Amino acid sequence: MVPPAKSDRIITHLPKVRPPASSALVTDVLLNLLFPRRRQCFSPRAALNTKDAFHPDVTAACHHRREDAVSFNVAKVIVVGDVSVGKTCLVSRFCSGAFSRNYKATIGVDFQMERFQVLGVPFNLQLWDTAGQERFKCIASTYYRGAQAIIVVFDLGRASSLIHARQWLEDAMKENDPSSVLLFLVGTKKDLGSPEQLADVEEEAIRLSEEIRAEFWAVSAKSGDGVRDFFLRVAALTFEADMLSELERRGSQKADDIIRIGGGKDEERRSAGRKANCC
Repeated sequence: MVPPAKSDRIITHLPKVRPPASSALVTDVLLNLLFPRRRQCFSPRAALNTKDAFHPDVTAACHHRREDAVSFNVAKVIVVGDVSVGKTCLVSRFCSGAFSRNYKATIGVDFQMERFQVLGVPFNLQLWDTAGQERFKCIASTYYRGAQAIIVVFDLGRASSLIHARQWLEDAMKENDPSSVLLFLVGTKKDLGSPEQLADVEEEAIRLSEEIRAEFWAVSAKSGDGVRDFFLRVAALTFEADMLSELERRGSQKADDIIRIGGGKDEERRSAGRKANCC
């Protein structure tokens, strides 16, 4: 029996690109006055989309699904970036709610499965945390193929890791179709350094995100700031893209046939076998 999604993994509406917290609003205004070049990391310019709701076809497909239908939809998400930029801490903070100060380099790849419920439909994210060390790059790259989303991570306090982000993306894209992958550019260690120090890096990150059509987020795994909001956004957008692709592929089939018991290729093979045997 598959356990239900945790209460903080239930998504009933499209998560917005997060505005500044109200408690930090005054501080944020003061910082903008002190550092006029500083931008919000969550500006519309750095978002994949700024719409207010899920696509109506996706909402309809979820709303009209059969009451007994169970979805086993799974989306693969790979996390790439330089060594020690905080990839493992980012994933661990979301999955376990913990932050470890004891750094241990990832060897090859680590794997986490997170369960969500989006618009009432069970949905799973496979989070593949890949090694950033050069000697493990060949091993890690074998896991790139078939990703629905790519998270490119860099250290907000290390400009070189942002420069290398482009190469990480190019390597990941060699194994995937650029037209069907969602891209996220994530700056970690937001809690370190002053806004003045981070301003230039954020500026360059937003510029790069626009160029590669990625959504830019700045987060802190240590404090947890922005981490949960970010992964809910990844889950929601990936679910929507997956559903739209499925709707387009199935064409004229009824919406409630999109989400069905078993789902996927196994069910299609069983269905094909039944048709073959009926004659």
